[in-house]
Amino acid sequence: MSESKIFDCRRCGYCCQGETTVSLDQADRERLSAHLGLPFAEVKERYLRVTGKTVQMKTVDGHCIFYENGCTIHEGKPWRCRQWPLHPSMLADSSNFEVIRDSCPGFKADLTHEEFRLAMGKG
Repeated sequence: MSESKIFDCRRCGYCCQGETTVSLDQADRERLSAHLGLPFAEVKERYLRVTGKTVQMKTVDGHCIFYENGCTIHEGKPWRCRQWPLHPSMLADSSNFEVIRDSCPGFKADLTHEEFRLAMGKG
């Protein structure tokens, strides 16, 4: 079973909502600036929230600032967004797998933890 058979992103925005967003590393900040075609200082001022050393995307009305009926920066999005929901913690912890699978409509509904592990090459 391949990754595409266990998960198909519906771009529903469920994972893009909340009071905070993912933290951006240096590569994320560079990719985002390049994708937007803006200098980092402008990206930071318009779109980012900096708390100490933590850099995150701002939220608007409970969603990531870049969510509007789908991710508006899909090609330039941070690595953590690219990875989600296929998070490594799901491999070792079946309870974590079930919580994430049940909260994300992109997962095959009857997918088992073992099928997930096999599809991810960890079975």
